[in-house]
Amino acid sequence: MTYHPARAVIDHAAIRHNVTRLREVAPAADVMAVVKADAYGHGLVPVARTALAAGATWLGVAQLGEALALRAAGVQAPLLTWLYSPGAPLGEAVEAGLDVSVSAPWALAELAEAARRTGTPARVHLKVDTGMSRGGVTPADLPALARAAAALVAEGVVDVVGVWSHLARADEPDEGTTGVQLARFHDAVRAVEGAGLAPRLRHLAASSAIFTAPATHLDLVRPGLALYGLSPIPDLADAATLGLRPAMRLEADAILVKDVDTATPVSYGHTYVTDAATRLAVLPVGYGDGIPRHASNRGPVLLGGRRVRVAGRVCMDQVVVDLGPGSDVAAGTTAVLFGDGTDGAPTAQDWADAAGTISYEIVSRLGDRVPRVHVNVREDADG
Repeated sequence: MTYHPARAVIDHAAIRHNVTRLREVAPAADVMAVVKADAYGHGLVPVARTALAAGATWLGVAQLGEALALRAAGVQAPLLTWLYSPGAPLGEAVEAGLDVSVSAPWALAELAEAARRTGTPARVHLKVDTGMSRGGVTPADLPALARAAAALVAEGVVDVVGVWSHLARADEPDEGTTGVQLARFHDAVRAVEGAGLAPRLRHLAASSAIFTAPATHLDLVRPGLALYGLSPIPDLADAATLGLRPAMRLEADAILVKDVDTATPVSYGHTYVTDAATRLAVLPVGYGDGIPRHASNRGPVLLGGRRVRVAGRVCMDQVVVDLGPGSDVAAGTTAVLFGDGTDGAPTAQDWADAAGTISYEIVSRLGDRVPRVHVNVREDADG
């Protein structure tokens, strides 16, 4: 491991716990562990293996390269990927046994051609836009895409494994959009079946809907954030209330401690000025490591047994915190920027609130130069 005076400790016992909890909440559905974006910053391959060992039966990633990396690491579980452009190496995807999302005729045609070249049928999930207006074929264009897929199934070059969509407002259970999208999704499944296809999997629910919309669980649920123990519905319930355990703890060792006088300006722009004689500590993490600059003067830290806050602007590699007068913190003392909160440390949600963002961004933006230290990894987590 490359030396860095900070670390993200990833607790695989928490990930196992969260998979078990998600299976309890959606007992009739299989679980696709979404490990995109380096498993939301937690580590693609080790988290994938742990999730599978804990009872997830599928993996999901956004980028084709992520899926191929999992296969290269020896992970052979069913694996769906959904982001690629024309000309992507779909032959590699087909040969690797990946399930590939299709939202447009060009994607279906390129997958079929890749299947012909490799002599292996392409495994396809048709994605339908039920109201997100992002990925997915529109309901108006779905029948033609489904008929084209049916012709390729008859040719033996495509296997339509599933139909899926994504929800726009599942974190707002009283708003109504989820019900509309669910109805549209059922219409889409009927349209696909009307074209002569028999998809084996229907999947719609990600983390929020797992907790807020049981009718959307269907055959497969796709937890992302909840897999890592963070609440996808923080305005409604925190992680503990949902029965989840945060898996990432971000620590940094104080590299410098100094006593300063009252009215001492701190960091770029002097946006913070001490209001009394005090002790400052410098922590070796900054926006170059993914610490949000928007949390300047607000980001919470546990150091020396006390909750303190970032003093002044977040820099590229460092932050300063004001410990107050009389602190006995010395260089080398470990600070906790966020963890599970049980020891009084801030959580990723606290940092999200401080930066005006969401906890998804706090964990997934953590930079590569911060080492991931994986703990409580079991030997049966082999993928």
